[in-house]
Amino acid sequence: MDSAPLVDSHCHLSLESFASDLEPVLERAAAAGVGRIVVPGIDLATSRTAVQLAAEYPQLRAAVGVHPHHAGDWAEGTLEELAALAQSPGVVAIGEIGLDYVRLLSPRETQRKVFERQLELARQLGLPIIVHNREAIDDLLTDLSGWAADLPVSMTKRAGVLHAFSAGAEAGHKAIDSGFFLGVAGPITFRNADDRRRVTAALPLERLLVETDSPYLSPHPHRGKPNEPARVRLIAERLAELVGLNLQDIADATTHNACTLFGWTHGIGYSHLL
Repeated sequence: MDSAPLVDSHCHLSLESFASDLEPVLERAAAAGVGRIVVPGIDLATSRTAVQLAAEYPQLRAAVGVHPHHAGDWAEGTLEELAALAQSPGVVAIGEIGLDYVRLLSPRETQRKVFERQLELARQLGLPIIVHNREAIDDLLTDLSGWAADLPVSMTKRAGVLHAFSAGAEAGHKAIDSGFFLGVAGPITFRNADDRRRVTAALPLERLLVETDSPYLSPHPHRGKPNEPARVRLIAERLAELVGLNLQDIADATTHNACTLFGWTHGIGYSHLL
């Protein structure tokens, strides 16, 4: 099998902050060895843009969904539009969806209801989910374990990904047992993140993805600056150090995981990602 490029499994290229310099951002990503980028929506507008970007750029794939911050904007017709967008070529997941109990830009009850509606949509369409969590891991795992238990056999090992995973090892293993992958992001590079590195090192590599969450969570030494997909290489390099492998080993493993989750290689190797 070909050597794998890196995959940035979570990057918000559909945000306005990337509109003016998308081409150079993508050029820098390619130069850093990034062969594919998954662009999740956070509301209807960014979901539409993600679909458009995936249609225009062959290295991009889209997800469509409503983030918990925008759950209060859910309206009649939102589900129907998401369902229509999800049929578009290049859409590989429903997301970014989930729960956020830190900022509470939408009430918890509203978040749970909107999350449940989108979980059901993903099940109906046979698509994995991209999950946001902030300080809501108990409710999240409760919802996800029940949902995953009813998935068809074809989805049981590719239910979705808990992106920028920030909970403990026990929660990580519970999510894995329900068929989820876990996203490794910039915080594993932060100088004050020894606990996050210990948790990450205790998780099975065959269930990990790498991601930037651009323009957020920029890795060291760029912490505090706008992030971009080229920097997924820094995250992969730090992960390689943690588990005692080289960068290509991490690229091979995490790209294989992304292909399994998002269903885009069908056994034909990686050369088409470059």
